[in-house]
Amino acid sequence: QIQLVETGGGLARPGGSLRLSCAVTGFTVTDYKMAWYRQAPGKAREFVASVLSGGFTEYGDSVKGRFSLSSDNAKNILSLQMNNLKPEDTAVYFCHRPAHNYWGQGTQVTVAS
Repeated sequence: QIQLVETGGGLARPGGSLRLSCAVTGFTVTDYKMAWYRQAPGKAREFVASVLSGGFTEYGDSVKGRFSLSSDNAKNILSLQMNNLKPEDTAVYFCHRPAHNYWGQGTQVTVAS
């Protein structure tokens, strides 16, 4: 059974950091393109970052230079390191496997002072 489970969300101060993890079961995380999306209240879901099976990464313009995506084949986890957080990063963050459209349940990230 394929599951994507996000953890690591919470409250951070502006300028702070959080690390999100997406634990994957049912497939090997490095065998597929994987991505993070986020959705703020009242807004459409927004692309954050993606990684191809070969390791090539892409980032949304709003997070370039601040967020970093990585995958751990041994632990089968996709991670999103978020630095220099801003209040506008507040959203529910979702892990996504585009192939067959799998989504996690999301984890809330709130950036506030």
